[in-house]
Amino acid sequence: MKVIFAGPTFHGATLLPAAGYELRPPARQGDFSRAVDDGANVIGLIDGVYEYVPAIWHKEILFGLAQGVQVFGAASMGALRAAECAAFGMVGIGRIYDDYVSGALEDDAEVAQSHAPAELGFLPLSEPLVNVRATIAHCLLLGCITGAEHDRLLETAKAIFFKDRTYKLLVQSCISDDKRASGVLAALRTNSVNQKLLDARLLVDAVVKASDRRLVPSFDWTFEATSFWNAAFPSSR
Repeated sequence: MKVIFAGPTFHGATLLPAAGYELRPPARQGDFSRAVDDGANVIGLIDGVYEYVPAIWHKEILFGLAQGVQVFGAASMGALRAAECAAFGMVGIGRIYDDYVSGALEDDAEVAQSHAPAELGFLPLSEPLVNVRATIAHCLLLGCITGAEHDRLLETAKAIFFKDRTYKLLVQSCISDDKRASGVLAALRTNSVNQKLLDARLLVDAVVKASDRRLVPSFDWTFEATSFWNAAFPSSR
């Protein structure tokens, strides 16, 4: 059994309907350990929920790894947790993960994104900073914006709260000339780079190619089922 946790990152994307994995909504605390208890041999973490509910706990991931589950992370919450748990055996995939590991990215807010609920298909309502970075870099390479505009756009994007960040607000906030603002906005939308989705597709490929079995753990650490763990996840004892 293979499981992938994803939501807004896959909005509008075409996925193979029977690709050998079960697609579950963005993970919150308890969802990961539940997938392990359900019998998952391979788990891919892309999106997670936070803010109003407890986020997926690192110890859940360690629990899965200790059970021999193959765990992959990319794109969003998955990239964060993979960077944090790579030393314990979680496999990170993609540019966003690489940037967190190298230190090029440090803030969790880089991947934060506002989106609609599951009933509306997790429709994205804001633009994550990692996508903005990739998009303005691409536009600079294409010559659609100047180096100075690139720098202003990036600094402005960093200053906008993640729930409010859209390309329209971004351009309005840092380019005063209406005609130029219109041209830059069109360029950003036309040449937008969805780095999250690019990385997520790599994770799907890895999950599909992974053998559907648990491995024999060969780590130099031992999972400790603390009293808090046993109280929070009694079914995982």
